Amino acid sequence: MKILITGGHYTPALAVIEELKGHEIVFVGRKYSIESDSTESPEYKEVRARGIRFIPLNTGKINRFFSLGSILDVLRIFKGLKQAKHIIKNENPDTVLCFGSYLAVPIAIQAWFNKIPLYTHEQTISPGLSNRFISMMAKKVFLSFDKTRRYFPNSKVILTGNPIRKSVLNYNANGSNIYTKRKVIFITGGSLGSHSINALIKIILKKLLEHYFIVHQTGSVKEFTDYDNLISFKKKLPNNLKHNYLLQEHFNEDQIGEIYTKADLLVSRAGANTIFEIIALQKPAVLIPLPWSANKEQQKQAKFLNAAGVCEIFYQGQNPLKLITIIENVINNLSTYKNNFEKINFLHKKNAAKKIAKEILNL
Repeated sequence: MKILITGGHYTPALAVIEELKGHEIVFVGRKYSIESDSTESPEYKEVRARGIRFIPLNTGKINRFFSLGSILDVLRIFKGLKQAKHIIKNENPDTVLCFGSYLAVPIAIQAWFNKIPLYTHEQTISPGLSNRFISMMAKKVFLSFDKTRRYFPNSKVILTGNPIRKSVLNYNANGSNIYTKRKVIFITGGSLGSHSINALIKIILKKLLEHYFIVHQTGSVKEFTDYDNLISFKKKLPNNLKHNYLLQEHFNEDQIGEIYTKADLLVSRAGANTIFEIIALQKPAVLIPLPWSANKEQQKQAKFLNAAGVCEIFYQGQNPLKLITIIENVINNLSTYKNNFEKINFLHKKNAAKKIAKEILNL
């Protein structure tokens, strides 16, 4: 069977691809991290590394507020629809599987026009406009959270959970490259990185390195040169602190598995995939939700974990010194946070990827 996969959330897509061995996979997505930037996107690198054919798609999105940019986005949408029409015609897949975001919309529309079975997966508690729209054309809608079913036709909904890559779940830490007796903190702004988080961490980095081993994924968007700036910063650190700081633009999935295994605490955005990795691996966290995420989804997801007692929230714009206090408090009470995962373990569906794969193969 030939399966075309698209969307903005590539990590659950990779988890499902692991369950589709023996089938022809085509991945449609962003080749570059952001428009007008020459940095290859993490999904492009990860998909190509698996020997899967990657087709770039450039399109726009529907904005909630009017601006000059929203006019340009409308023009890009028409461009994306034209590209998608060409892709669907040339590839002629047996089925299409979407993983949210505006990227999936043109492909979903063209699949529907061509009567190709269409499926979509919703990662978040509060779905965005794209998946709400795609659900009207989709045969089935796969959900991570049961409470999300109220946004979709009940006859289409299947609660699968959020697919997580095997390398993240099953990593064996023997032979790890992280050698330290200190508590390990993994700091990340997601696959693309976060300039705001990088800038925040730089302010308090010396203080953190005095007590902890820091693993830092900066992202690789050239517009901000965060990685280069932090490399320069590291070179100026005293030798006793340099050895406590491991940073890279992007860690591949094998490295991420190792880092998650070694990490005592995660400091990150509150995207859906991060939330489910936290739950699956039972890693206490300090979450810094993206202030302008659609429907305030990251704030909702961070508050959900905070209410369960497995994370604390630091809001962007607060005093950086407050983040140090929060981190110290969580580190000093790790066992309490870990014990609280019992309340939400039910959200981790171990066979989420397998369940989705089985459903789309049984057309």
